[in-house]
Amino acid sequence: MSSDGILFPVAVSRLSAGETSREPQNARAIEWLLKQPGGAVVLVTPQKQFSGDSLKRFSARPGVAHYTWRGFSTGSLPSCRVVYAWPDRKHLNDLWRVQADALVVIEWNERETKEWIHDADPIQFLNANTIQPSGVHSKAATREPLPNGVEGILDHIASMAAGYSSGLKWNEEDKLKADMMNRPDRWIPISVEQVRTKCRELGMRPNDIDTVAGFLQRRKDGRRFNVQSSYRSFHFN
Repeated sequence: MSSDGILFPVAVSRLSAGETSREPQNARAIEWLLKQPGGAVVLVTPQKQFSGDSLKRFSARPGVAHYTWRGFSTGSLPSCRVVYAWPDRKHLNDLWRVQADALVVIEWNERETKEWIHDADPIQFLNANTIQPSGVHSKAATREPLPNGVEGILDHIASMAAGYSSGLKWNEEDKLKADMMNRPDRWIPISVEQVRTKCRELGMRPNDIDTVAGFLQRRKDGRRFNVQSSYRSFHFN
């Protein structure tokens, strides 16, 4: 989810140091959302049953629609004001290019939200203060192209992924995995974070960024890949 593509108010309510209950965190999210102009109000939780008195009162308000992860589609969110409670990394990735009137995420832990916060650049609500969006993603930082042809490989992967509504296809994944195994020297000086940065600049879907960066991390961990026989000897020029 790139902040460049977000044209509506977005925020995250975070559990702060010293807080022993999630009630203040929940209340911060609800208060902010109800101040935002827009359409229908939506609450999304992992399951139908959940804890938190303020969220239960919120879900019982007239006109509030309550969705759970099972069977939920982000296609339900356009023109809505949304409280998204405790999403994991996968469900945050699914918010890529969603259009809503306003969105506030109630964070479960930083491990799940770190990448999303980096990309979405939301207002951050904590117990004692509010962190405004940094605005640092409006322009890509100047950097040297990735060496050994990796810059061009990622350009190619991004262009192929952009051509499909569901993102990167298995055959492009197999080509990339085969290149990482057949040309290990190409990838040795490339860090996982460099790959993530480049993929973000290219506007790739968060799920595809995780896939590509995950392949490189696995290779750096010494793991090998199983690829289709037609791609086992493949490598990019």
